[in-house]
Amino acid sequence: MQEDFGSLNLRQRQELREHETLSPYASYSDASKGRDQYEEPCDLRPIYQRDRDRILHCKAFRRLKHKTQVFLIPEGDHYRTRLTHTLEVAQLARTIARALRLNEDLTEAIALGHDLGHTPFGHAGERALNRVCPEGFEHHLQSIRVVELLEKNGTGLNLTWEVRDGIKNHQTKGRPATLEGKIVRLTDKIAYINSDIDDAIRGRIITEEDIPEKLTRVLGHTTRNRLNTLIHDVVTNSENKDEIIMSDEVYGALMELRVYMFQNVYTSPVAKGEEAKAEALVEQLYYYYMDHTGELPEKYLKLIEKGCSKERAVCDYVAGMSDRFAVAKYRELMIPDCWSVY
Repeated sequence: MQEDFGSLNLRQRQELREHETLSPYASYSDASKGRDQYEEPCDLRPIYQRDRDRILHCKAFRRLKHKTQVFLIPEGDHYRTRLTHTLEVAQLARTIARALRLNEDLTEAIALGHDLGHTPFGHAGERALNRVCPEGFEHHLQSIRVVELLEKNGTGLNLTWEVRDGIKNHQTKGRPATLEGKIVRLTDKIAYINSDIDDAIRGRIITEEDIPEKLTRVLGHTTRNRLNTLIHDVVTNSENKDEIIMSDEVYGALMELRVYMFQNVYTSPVAKGEEAKAEALVEQLYYYYMDHTGELPEKYLKLIEKGCSKERAVCDYVAGMSDRFAVAKYRELMIPDCWSVY
């Protein structure tokens, strides 16, 4: 047996160890449904680790550092961006996956890729594109489009089916096929609710004392305590089960906390007062490129040549912009040069 093990490469040894150490409910690397385009396996990395690395090194991932999470261009260095949110989701998701002996590489790959399709200016940009594009726009579907088509000059990242399924189904209404995908769907919500509370307190929109006592009594009185409560509850209730679940009490408190955030933060003029301007900016960029399609970068023109609709190609370009690139493009295209001195 040892001799047979010694004849295997490092990837194959890791795949064998997964069967020895992971839960029977885990997604094993050597049981993946694979990629749309066959590739020779790596001799070092199992298939989901390879996907994780591809996402981490792609251009869309790097652009997340300049995309809004909640606060539009906040004053201060410590507010979350779409990138820091993504990293927090990945950290929480891996903690749960490790505790439940599920596949950490798959979990992290889904977490790192789940928001690649987000627009500039967060959900304001998403609303704008969904409103003006006849084909509609949803960021989770755009994330899939990024990894399947838009990255690597139109060839995509060729990720495994399981990673793409988790990215596509990370929203509340989604139904991920793997437990790893279900972890990300839940930790996305856990992460953004708690980090948004932290940012809202930093921005003096709410105070810790404003949060209803009936919720803090269940979840905790600090961000750290709330995260500790939520993660422990997921692990405790999901251990040795073919499901990712929480207790009714804790999940109910989390959902009530989400409602509180929508009522007191997500619609607050302090956090969202500039969103109408951001939506108008995104809309005008969309309409400009619809009228001047020839000014799109070459890779988007090639998409149209291959049969992609003009509307979708314009959405692809505008959605991929960072906040500051969108502002710079708007200034370049919409503001006369003679006014730039004012």
